[in-house]
Amino acid sequence: MKVHGIAFRLASLTLLVSSLILASIVGYNYTVSRSIIMDQAEDRGTLLARATSSRISNVLTSVRKVADAVSFSLEDGSLSEKRLNDLGNHIISDNPEIFGTAIAFEPYAFKADQEYYAPYHYRSQNRIAFTRLGGPDYQYFYMDWYQLPRELDRPVWTEPYFDEGGGHQLMSTYSVPFHRKRFDEKTLAGVVTADISLGWIKTMLSDLSEREAGYVFMLSRYGTFLAHPDADLVQNETIFSWAETLGRADIRELGRRMVAGESGIEEVDGLPLTGDSFLYFTSLPDQQWSIGVVFPKEAMFADVFRLNREVATLGILGFIALALLIIYLATRITRPLCNLTSSANEMASGNLDADVPVAASRDEVGELTASFLTMRESLKGYIANLTETTAAKERIESELRIAHDIQMGILPKLFPAFPERKEFDVYASIEPAKEVGGDLYDFFFLDDDHFCFLVGDVSGKGVPAAFFMAVTKTLLKVVAERDFDPGVVLAKVNDDLAEDNEACMFVTLFLAVIDIDSGETRYASAGHNPPLLLPADGPCEWVPPLNELVAGVMEGTSYTTKTMRMNPGDTLFIYTDGVTEAMDKDNNLYSEDRLMEEVNQCGGRSAESIIRTVAASIKAFTGGAEQSDDITMLAMQYLGSRKTNKEKHDGNND
Repeated sequence: MKVHGIAFRLASLTLLVSSLILASIVGYNYTVSRSIIMDQAEDRGTLLARATSSRISNVLTSVRKVADAVSFSLEDGSLSEKRLNDLGNHIISDNPEIFGTAIAFEPYAFKADQEYYAPYHYRSQNRIAFTRLGGPDYQYFYMDWYQLPRELDRPVWTEPYFDEGGGHQLMSTYSVPFHRKRFDEKTLAGVVTADISLGWIKTMLSDLSEREAGYVFMLSRYGTFLAHPDADLVQNETIFSWAETLGRADIRELGRRMVAGESGIEEVDGLPLTGDSFLYFTSLPDQQWSIGVVFPKEAMFADVFRLNREVATLGILGFIALALLIIYLATRITRPLCNLTSSANEMASGNLDADVPVAASRDEVGELTASFLTMRESLKGYIANLTETTAAKERIESELRIAHDIQMGILPKLFPAFPERKEFDVYASIEPAKEVGGDLYDFFFLDDDHFCFLVGDVSGKGVPAAFFMAVTKTLLKVVAERDFDPGVVLAKVNDDLAEDNEACMFVTLFLAVIDIDSGETRYASAGHNPPLLLPADGPCEWVPPLNELVAGVMEGTSYTTKTMRMNPGDTLFIYTDGVTEAMDKDNNLYSEDRLMEEVNQCGGRSAESIIRTVAASIKAFTGGAEQSDDITMLAMQYLGSRKTNKEKHDGNND
């Protein structure tokens, strides 16, 4: 079996890679150029569709506002025939976009002896013409522009139609019902209409089609062509019948999306007039019409094909020059490397004491030889150090696991905590961000009637924060058992922590003491997040922050004790900033607003259910993102005094 030398393989591999790079460059150039042109065309098509939609919508919106205003004014039943005629004249003269307007009344609604009464003003040869609609040959009560708003009792845009009764041209009508009081009841009195001629829309779309490589078309709410370069389709075909004629299910689906009011872009192959094309479409939601902009692919990608041919030609010439250079260099460079082959093979097999040939030059081959010598010595030292480091790392990890177990062990974790006490329900959870953390919670009885509960957050993370947390928890329990006043407790704990605090660590705390017979709750805060109070029969609210200094920073700091009364069923939800500052993969915060919204939905639930609901919400929000801070929550739910619970129990027995 013939074995090719390094020079041959190096040259072959380099040229092969170069070929792939050349092909990749040409392909990348084509793909990127095509993508850029597609993006530009998409932006242009989308902007053109939206701009056209906006222009049409602005005109139709102004028409709608006029008709709505007239309908509102007609709620007053005192308008005379002359004032109605003057109103019609003013509407046409003051609003050039309106072709005609009618104020059509219900049978005998305007005059007791007239079944039809519908004065219609419209434009005719640069003047305002007038006629009366209604009669045996034009029973407007059954026309879409009257029937639809009357039955639906709301404003309606009609499908485009040819008006034989008034305008004698293709138009669409915006119809608004108006009402009047009769026997203290609002009844339909008639319909106000504002007609627009579709001629200006067709002209505008035709002008756009002439300026673009493709064309613009418009559909009605039912898919009828209102404008299209193929005049035979306008008002004669829907996009669905056209798709049926062409045998194109994709065009039928596209029409369904347009009629449904969607916006987007689609590639359509073999489209009449333009061939393979891109179609951008958007809607006029108020009228439920839609607009499509068509760009042919051939015109869009002509420059891409030309640029790609030029890049391919230059690449081939460069490839030939590169091949000649690589063959020459490979022969010169690879020859000295053979001297290192046997030594490298021995070192690779594990013989780190193998001889390395002496370098005959100071070029890269000489440096490579010196590197082999250095690598051999480094590998020997690395193997020895790795063995020692691995053992030390395993020992540290074991100690951290033990520290975590110890830290969790000093926190109450048996729930329900006091099953024999029916006056309250308490539940808490903590999830450290690392093996050990700085958050803490605690709850305990000060005497038979006073129950203390608290949550804290130590600055920093890791082992120092864990030590500080343990000291803080111990001090809090010792001091609280001597003095029931939360503000005094925090002040004493602050003094103890601040003394000789060379590390400048601090802790935020929220401490509360509840009289379980009366529900009176006294609390104090050392720079902690404001808790949420969830009443039994109302929305939750923030406990007003006291804006006082964190504990452990400055001796002599005093803290205010506030008092509130918790009613049976009320819940106090306390947490650390790891809750509101939990982040998803995009670094968005969970936020206080989201927390309030989640807690607000927990009315009537137990303390444990509230904690688990919020925890599940945080987990769903972060979506697997790495936890950046400890997450600690405590819910204290007051259920009523023993006397109240006994009365409820006796009442249930009765």
